[in-house]
Order: sequence, then C-alpha cells, then structure tokens
Amino acid sequence: MRTVFMGNPDFAIPTLRAIHQSGHELLAVVSNPPKQMGRGRTLSYTSVGKFSIDNNIPLLEPGSLRSQEFLNRLNDLKPDIFVVVAYRILPNTIIEIPAYGAINLHASLLPKYRGAGPIQWALMNGDEKTGVTIFQIKRKVDTGDILMQKEIEIFKEDNMFSLGTRLCEDGADMIIQVLNKIDSGHLIKGIKQDPAMATPAPKIKKDMTIIDWSWSSEKIHNWIRGLSPFPGMSTSYNGKRLRIFKTEIIDRKKMTPGSIIEAEDNRLIIATGQGALKILELQIEGRKKMHIDDFLRGIKLEIGELLG
Repeated sequence: MRTVFMGNPDFAIPTLRAIHQSGHELLAVVSNPPKQMGRGRTLSYTSVGKFSIDNNIPLLEPGSLRSQEFLNRLNDLKPDIFVVVAYRILPNTIIEIPAYGAINLHASLLPKYRGAGPIQWALMNGDEKTGVTIFQIKRKVDTGDILMQKEIEIFKEDNMFSLGTRLCEDGADMIIQVLNKIDSGHLIKGIKQDPAMATPAPKIKKDMTIIDWSWSSEKIHNWIRGLSPFPGMSTSYNGKRLRIFKTEIIDRKKMTPGSIIEAEDNRLIIATGQGALKILELQIEGRKKMHIDDFLRGIKLEIGELLG
C-alpha cells in the first residue's frame, strides 16, 4: 500500500514505526511545522517530525491544510491511503485524494469518547475498560465507519501515560492488520456508529486541572490519574502551585476539604468532600517532581492547614 502518515505526538510513533518497518510503502509523513522554543529560539520538531528526520522519511510540514501547494504535493505522491494518528481535522479535499481514503486510530471504543481526550476521560470517569478503534475518516470528526475495534482493560494503577502506551501499541498492530487486509483485496465492511451511543471527550482546559477538594476522594484520584503526567492536577500551598501526580484513596472521618490530616514520614493525607487522599508523588513550584518522602523531608506542614 502506498501510504502517507499524518500525526504529531509520541502517541503516534508506534504506528509510524510499524508502517515504516512493514512491507507497505511509506511515501511521506505529514506533521505540524516546528516551533521556536526557549531563549535560543531553537526549532523544536514534533515527535513525528523528529522520527521522520532521523529515519530519512520525506517530511511535509504544512502551515495550512488547504494550501494549493500542499494539495499538489499530496496528489503527486499518488497515495493509496492516508493513516492518521493524533493529527488535525482533515478537509474533504485531502480525504478524497487517496483511492482508499483516510483511516484514523482513535483511543476509545467509538462512538464512546469522541473528541481530543479519550484516554483522559476514560480514566477521569473511573472506567474499567476502554479500547482502540480504527475507522474510516469522514468530514464530521470521529463519526466514520468502524473497520476494527479492540477492548482493553484499565488497570487500577494506570495513568494517562501507562494506559496511552498500551493503547498506541495495540493500535499500531491493528493499523497494520487493516492495511494488510485492504492490500490483499479483502473487503472490510465498515460498521456504522450509532450516534445515540456517542459521548464526548473534549480537550482538557487549564481551569479543569485545578483540584476541587470538595469532590470525593475517588473523583479527585481518578482525575489525577487521567491528567498524569501531563498537565497534572494542581492545588496551591503558601501561594505556590502544587502539582499532584499520584495518590491513594484513604478512608478517614470527615474534616474540612483540603485540610492536612497527617504530614510525617511518608504520609501526607488530605481531607476531601468524602474520604481522604494519600499523596504519593508531587511537585511544588520551582522544584522537580518528587516522591512524598523527599518532599516531606524538605518542608514543614501543619495539621489543619488548607490546600487550595
């Protein structure tokens, strides 16, 4: 299959690597243009862009997906199919170029969790399972016919990184299976999604990362899992931002939400609206991420002090 891959973040790398190592012809990779970062204004490529450069794969980095120059370059490649993982919304003018259109890897069991944050929302909602869906891209986001789907268990210790890693690795294998079937002439009959079963997974906004200690310990714990390691849920202490990455639910009698119940040795326990949370990994503004033992050795916290 003459394939063009489109993607940006680390999540897309397993699929890109799998295609690169497969028998399918990888014509080019499409990713966002590099950004100038830091004081030296050094160009920073996307993870997909860097992989392409390191492996000598032709790289296209359009500013606009509607530019005629970019459309001409895609047409000149004469692709059979586009494979998309965590990229941008494609206009119809691009979707219609390949003979087999464009397929997408989505980290949920569509139509559940349509949108930009399916991994985060599965964890934040305390789900016990999620999955990967390969679907045919249509104009409306995440609504195309399902070509392949796999259910995956969510472990209690999972966070966004660990769950995302498993999902993208399984998804990479599934993409190759779909490409192989199409290439061998096997008709894959897509299954239409039921819009009545659709649920949203909107992009995470900054104001959603502030801990509300009046929530139950279970809800706060799940949101911390869903947003760890990035961007991390946060609260404040003595005017400084405190990001929390790992917690454990503790059954304690009710106290003022956000108050410190215990702070010694390796135990930092905070009251919530229902139950309490034991903080295991955190980062205070101006310091590196650390385990709770190291944090408590360098700071004196008083019982009854409030976070937030």
